[in-house]
Amino acid sequence: MRSKVRLMAVSVLASAALLGLAACGGGGGEPFGGQNSSGSATGGADATGGSGQTVVVGGANFTEMQIMQAIYVALLENEGYQTETVTAGQREVYFPELSNGAIDVVPEYAATLAEYLNIGANGKDAKPVATNDPQQTVEAMRPLAEKENVVILDPAKAADQNGFAVTKDFSEKNGVTTLSQLGALGQPVVLAAAEECPDRPFCGPGLEKTYGIKVSKYMPTGFSTPQTKQAVKDGEAQLGLVATTDGTLGQFDLVLLQDDKQLQLADNLVPAVNSETAKDTKLVDALNKLAGVLTTEDLAQLNAQVDGQRLKPQDVAEQYLKDKGLIG
Repeated sequence: MRSKVRLMAVSVLASAALLGLAACGGGGGEPFGGQNSSGSATGGADATGGSGQTVVVGGANFTEMQIMQAIYVALLENEGYQTETVTAGQREVYFPELSNGAIDVVPEYAATLAEYLNIGANGKDAKPVATNDPQQTVEAMRPLAEKENVVILDPAKAADQNGFAVTKDFSEKNGVTTLSQLGALGQPVVLAAAEECPDRPFCGPGLEKTYGIKVSKYMPTGFSTPQTKQAVKDGEAQLGLVATTDGTLGQFDLVLLQDDKQLQLADNLVPAVNSETAKDTKLVDALNKLAGVLTTEDLAQLNAQVDGQRLKPQDVAEQYLKDKGLIG
């Protein structure tokens, strides 16, 4: 689903290293601006950020962000806005453009963005502000975002976090649907995951401390990679580290175990809007419509349609919004 190896979700909270953040974007994206943008203005007008008619929707360069961009575009065009989309490989590239008004809105991840802003404002040793509650996390980062001329809107129910998957057969035979139930089995497990997992508080150590899950061996197969999922399917590992919005788990006969004690932080999808653009209440209202509708399961299905069925992000986004009654 991504062109990069994702590190443990918000591991920066323990290591204070920005590159440990989840969902920080894919690699290889083009820089923002003009002729290097990934899209064109649908209404033929020049892109002028928050000061003109065209709304510029930015974001990172991987499937899920392309879908979210397409969702934002469809919501805005339904309200009569002209739009342009641009993509970049890293938050360090696109966020300054959002701050200075060259970009109007970007789909973001709450906990990840909160710590990006926190570290930027208070240094690498800053006390974390992100929690496992999406609304608390958003409220904590709003003052930090305002200093960067950015307004954070309402978070969606959908969250792209570290997830842990087992086979359907294992789940059914052992009556395991949550991580707590897996820990209660008392059976050591082989965990297929990114190589950093043994050291990350939201991976191996977190599973043991929070859920009592004993990891007998780590297989360094990567985050939500085909190798990780295949290792679990083949029985080489009993547990695999995957994204909660991975749309291909069903192809490997895998199911996610519920993070019932909320080990992971709230990386819910949330619109980040340039402060000048956010003065447009019609635009804000259009984007906020998504907050109470989009779920993690929805986003996983949309990812599956693009990655598995090779449908276009624009097509799946528009159909989803029509099905939910958010656009005509």
